[in-house]
Amino acid sequence: MKASGNNVVSDNATLSSNQRTPNFPYRSNVAYRRLKRVVDIAVTLPAAVITLPLTVVLCVIINLNSNGSPLFRQQRIGLGGKPFMLYKLRTMEKDAEINGPSLSVKNDPRVTSVGRLLRKYHLDEMPQFWNILKGDMSLVGPRPEREHYLRQLRIAEPESSNLHVMKPGITSAGMVNYGYASDIESMVERLHHDLQYLENASTSLDFKIMMKSIKTIFNGKGI
Repeated sequence: MKASGNNVVSDNATLSSNQRTPNFPYRSNVAYRRLKRVVDIAVTLPAAVITLPLTVVLCVIINLNSNGSPLFRQQRIGLGGKPFMLYKLRTMEKDAEINGPSLSVKNDPRVTSVGRLLRKYHLDEMPQFWNILKGDMSLVGPRPEREHYLRQLRIAEPESSNLHVMKPGITSAGMVNYGYASDIESMVERLHHDLQYLENASTSLDFKIMMKSIKTIFNGKGI
């Protein structure tokens, strides 16, 4: 589902298909990097405590609704191209990818009835607060992808290798401006939003993305 609304990255921020070494101010802006981490902890720590009871209740409901662990773990690629374990509440059947990696699609039959509700309001992402506190992720950053799809993205769009200059985020410019992707072509389109974000990253832009993400959550605009 593509997200609607104005692009939170400036319309003047364009990505050249011939550009292979874009300027990422995030690399040299030490003050911004430190402030970003402070904000991550200041927001995430109370959020994790407040949502813990709801997370526990949802884990029980997931267990009653379908087989398998309520907590879903999956390896993603993060800062510097290093793998980390991402945590989510399980929204699909236990053996959803028994035949190998497969992107979600609209009305995906693998998604459980409880999972559809969790995805609609992004409640399945609450365990990622732990990823932020561990330092694997940030509130705002490029969307973390699996190596399986990153290999395909590098062929389709070589600029994708630049995603790893920043920690991945729970939310991203790609998610709020484009939404979920069901194939490599749409992943490339979404990728361009994240690359534009990296070229224009700032505290004010992070705030805009977070505000748009909150609006999306309350409007139930998940997949």
